[in-house]
Amino acid sequence: MFVPFFVNATSGTTVLGAFDPLVEIADICEKYNMWMHVDAAWGGGLLFSKKYRHPRLTGIERADSVTWNPHKLMGTLLQCSTVHFKYEGILLSCNAMDAEYLFMTDKIYDPRYDTGDKVIQCGRHNDIFKLWLQWRGKGTSGFERHMDRLMELSEYMVRRIKEQPDKFHLILEPEMVNVSFWYLPKQQRNQPHDEQKLGKVCAKLKGKMMQAGTIMVGYQPDDRRPNFFRNIISSAAVTEKDVDFLLSEMDRLGQDIIVD
Repeated sequence: MFVPFFVNATSGTTVLGAFDPLVEIADICEKYNMWMHVDAAWGGGLLFSKKYRHPRLTGIERADSVTWNPHKLMGTLLQCSTVHFKYEGILLSCNAMDAEYLFMTDKIYDPRYDTGDKVIQCGRHNDIFKLWLQWRGKGTSGFERHMDRLMELSEYMVRRIKEQPDKFHLILEPEMVNVSFWYLPKQQRNQPHDEQKLGKVCAKLKGKMMQAGTIMVGYQPDDRRPNFFRNIISSAAVTEKDVDFLLSEMDRLGQDIIVD
């Protein structure tokens, strides 16, 4: 008999930046005594933002464990991946080898600070130092301004896309900085959208971007759609003028594309 014991919720999916309903998931996990893990590797940084954290991350405090990768959106140098647990000592109870030839207990400091016996890798880079140093430099308020700015720039891009419906089609309202859209060359304008043809436009336009060397925008499919462009703004140094240039350059490079 199969008995579920673990539920993995996602806060910020890779392609669409979607968020699972954490409160509802937490209710189910508590009812059936299941471990609730939240993969916030992409979206966890929004916890710094009082403006944008709710409702996206409402309920994350009820999780038993959370992953968060500051290198993905916070500007922390690669690699910096973290995992957080509600229960103190759980990593040691699960992973400790108690290898006396490696981990001495009679130290002048609290051996609980040692990470080697807590993780399955034993030895690894001290990734967290990069985040600590960055946090000391920017502060919590600096991280909040960073996240707010990224969201504001993405909202600006959405507005500019909507202002040009003859050239761009927004696939869905983004929950995060993932702005997903199609570009419409002249051949595809003033007619019903043919998703398969618009998907083919993505590869051709990306090729033109690479040849021109002026912009680069990634594209992906999902389980319901063919290829579409997915723009991510992860640097607070980006400006509204940069967003305008990106869209105008896409149109300059792609307006004459023809697909079958």
